[in-house]
Amino acid sequence: MLRDRGYAVPNSEIELSLQDFRDRHGQTPDVGALRISALHRDDPSLKTLVIFCPPNIVKVNVIRAIVAEIVSRDSLSRLILVVQNKITSQASKAVELISCKVEIFQILDLLVNITKHELKPKHQVLTDGEKESLLKKYSVKEKQLPRMSQNDAIARYYGLEKGQVVRVSYTGELTQLHVTYRCVW
Repeated sequence: MLRDRGYAVPNSEIELSLQDFRDRHGQTPDVGALRISALHRDDPSLKTLVIFCPPNIVKVNVIRAIVAEIVSRDSLSRLILVVQNKITSQASKAVELISCKVEIFQILDLLVNITKHELKPKHQVLTDGEKESLLKKYSVKEKQLPRMSQNDAIARYYGLEKGQVVRVSYTGELTQLHVTYRCVW
């Protein structure tokens, strides 16, 4: 997911086999100690940190511990929390106080890469320049494009923000190639 978002993740991390992972972290790894940090390929000032929360219900003390840890780190642009259980409402409120953009994913949502499913159309995030040329080409405003919710699975996967545009390419026997655009709303 980080690589699809444009972050530099080494091949050695992506192609790590289950056995190699177990050799490195043990048969029952300490989930709380797993961390992934990555810089964006195009803009190294964008730094993302992925933290795997313990398997229990995530309470406010877990979030406070995470906040205490990341305050000492370099400035983060995004924090991704991977949880295995529910997160309490007080913990959710504590997450809102974190200075960077925070995304919360259930670990079960990350077991399968939804962009690789054969029935899912191909999604490509447009750059700001591509977005402007698209709007100019069709003489439309951003609000006239079909919408995509920020809570859409694809929008969450790519970490899309409001106003970003995605090119959606459908291919099939009947449609051949059909392209549409969606604006995150």
